[in-house]
Amino acid sequence: MVKRRRFTLMPIITLAALSLMVTVPALSSMHLYAATPQHFATVIVHRGDTLWSIASAHTGSANDVQDTIDRISAVNHLSGASLAPGQRLRVPQ
Repeated sequence: MVKRRRFTLMPIITLAALSLMVTVPALSSMHLYAATPQHFATVIVHRGDTLWSIASAHTGSANDVQDTIDRISAVNHLSGASLAPGQRLRVPQ
């Protein structure tokens, strides 16, 4: 007669406990940061306005105008630099 070994849950429980001991401290040490809310000004384009003139009017002295132009283009999904009078642009503050 062949003696059968009984299946026990102890190896599975041990493996689960060890994996929890490794993953819980790793997950608890993570820091999640929310993005800061972005504020926008709405600008209506007038005849003769350019992206450069609008960006330079809304760029501080310590910031780069080209960076502001890039952000305006991205926010408003602009593919080029041409603007139309009456067009509304969202300008990041």
